[in-house]
Amino acid sequence: MAGGNASGVVIEPWGEGDLDLLRRINAPEMMEHLGGPESEEKVLDRHRRYLEAREGGPEAMFRVVVPPGREAAGNIGYWEREWRGETVYETGWCILPEFGGRGVATAAGRLVVERARAQRRHRFLHAYPSVDHPASNAICRKLGFTLLGPCDFEYPPGRPMRCNDWRLEL
Repeated sequence: MAGGNASGVVIEPWGEGDLDLLRRINAPEMMEHLGGPESEEKVLDRHRRYLEAREGGPEAMFRVVVPPGREAAGNIGYWEREWRGETVYETGWCILPEFGGRGVATAAGRLVVERARAQRRHRFLHAYPSVDHPASNAICRKLGFTLLGPCDFEYPPGRPMRCNDWRLEL
């Protein structure tokens, strides 16, 4: 991937062996825009939920894999949510810092858009990055999402968060 080439990035269904990846993603610098690190109990719960999320259902979670050594670079997925009176897909991702700035998240995002579109379940895919997270907002723009404007979320529950609402027609 020298020179910023993200070709060869793949997404694979989340598996039993991905718990260590989830623990790496749970680092303070990775969770800065998501309310901070979770407890080990919450990480284990999240891992179980990710294992149950399978394509064809209401959600799917993937590990992001990069060449040449097939290293796990992060995770990405989509899931259903109720938003402003309709059921939509939401997407989110976490890419480890050592893989940042190389187009990995954008390449994985394109793959997730294709997967969500192939489900033919919902008209829209939304992403809600923090207004203070320029990299994630830039990825939404690169993927062709339309910025609908800022909105308020509680994430994790009990913690107010100001996000941008990005929408892509599937």
